[in-house]
Formats: sequence, structure tokens, C-alpha cells
Amino acid sequence: MSEEKAVQSNFSSEGEILFLDKPLNWTSFDVVKKVRVLFDVRKVGHAGTLDPNATGLLIVCTGKKTKSIGQFVGLEKEYTGTCKIGERTPSFDTETAAHEWKDFSAVTEQQINEAAQNYIGKQLQLPPMFSAVKYGGKPLYKYARAGRTVERVEREINVLCFDIINIRDQYIDFCIICSKGTYIRSLIDEFGLRLGCGATLTALRRTRIGDHSVATSMTIEQLTDWRNSLFMNKSELL
Repeated sequence: MSEEKAVQSNFSSEGEILFLDKPLNWTSFDVVKKVRVLFDVRKVGHAGTLDPNATGLLIVCTGKKTKSIGQFVGLEKEYTGTCKIGERTPSFDTETAAHEWKDFSAVTEQQINEAAQNYIGKQLQLPPMFSAVKYGGKPLYKYARAGRTVERVEREINVLCFDIINIRDQYIDFCIICSKGTYIRSLIDEFGLRLGCGATLTALRRTRIGDHSVATSMTIEQLTDWRNSLFMNKSELL
């Protein structure tokens, strides 16, 4: 067996756990596909979807290590992001254009902080129509893009932290720590409704999953460079 095949075999059989920084406008499946192509491995999975408009930590497992996915899925998640008050969109983020606008000039800093604190704790959340939750074998976003709304079931989530980091006129920077299955877009939409002016998620970054931080993750470029150096070092030993 060649050294390159040995490396590929390690990824596909014993497997690897990769901590990656998902780029903006990539789907989680795009990252899985990239790993599959880079290392010529078929069995690849990830622990927790990130929307295309979000960046940050995505844990990808290959080969036998895909059995480890379950141990990551249930861990708490930390996000930083920005929302824009005064407008709403059907998708609760910038995937769709704003369809509702309200005056936000009377909203105070105290009201913003108090509204955020109202979401601390366990609560029921309805998955948004623009999500990958399945209904009738199809993801909800396919119905939403066709202009349809279907019945959904509320799920229990737990918000451990909702801190307001900065307020810049119409834009609010925040940090949220929450349980698995929490839709930050939906939380921000509800937050905006509580303020009385609406809100839209404009940026989101997953900074932590359990004890694993995005600060120690690899970008796609670094992953590619690592793959190339890995094979280069192996070939030099031949």
C-alpha cells in the first residue's frame, strides 16, 4: 500500500475528528463534501448543522470516528452575532428580504437588556419554516420557499446566557449560550417582537461546542494545506 493510500485509509477506516471553521455562504454539507474529496473518504458526518449565513465551529468526523458524533451533538453551544432591530424578514435572517418595518427610536438600552434576560431558561420553541427540519420527508425550507407553511411541533430548548455586548443604533451585538436544537434566528425574531419593533439576524458565528473552541479550529484553507503537507511528507519518505 502506498503512503498516500495509507493516509486515506486512516481517514476512511480508523477515522479522524476535525474541528473546522465553516466559511460564510457554505452549507454544512459543503464542508462534508470538501473533506470527502480532500481525503478520498466516503463516510463523513458532522455534529450540528450551521446555516449558510453562519460561520464558526463545525465538528466533522470520518470513518469509525463518525460513531463519536453523538457525544458532540448534545453539548451546549455558544454563539456571537448581530441583529438589526426595526425590521423583520420571513426567514428571520438575511436570506430573505425585509417585509415588515417599525420605528425603533423609542427602544432603550434597558428595554433591550431586559428583553434578552426574559429568554433565559427552559422554554418551548417552534422550528422556523426556513430550517432543515423534515416534514413529509422534505426539509421545511423547501415548503417555505414555495410559499407554504406546514404544521410543526414545538421543542424544548434551554438558553443559559443571552448577553447584550454592544448597541450600535439599529444594530445589537450579542452572545448566546444554549442547548442543542436552539434556533438563534427564531430567538432573535421573538426578541424583536418583545421589543415591539421586530428584529432580524444579520450575522452569526458559533464560537464553542462544549469545551471545543473555534479559536483552535482549522479553516478550509488550513485543512487543505495540512492535507497537502501530509501527503508531501509521506512521499518524501519513499
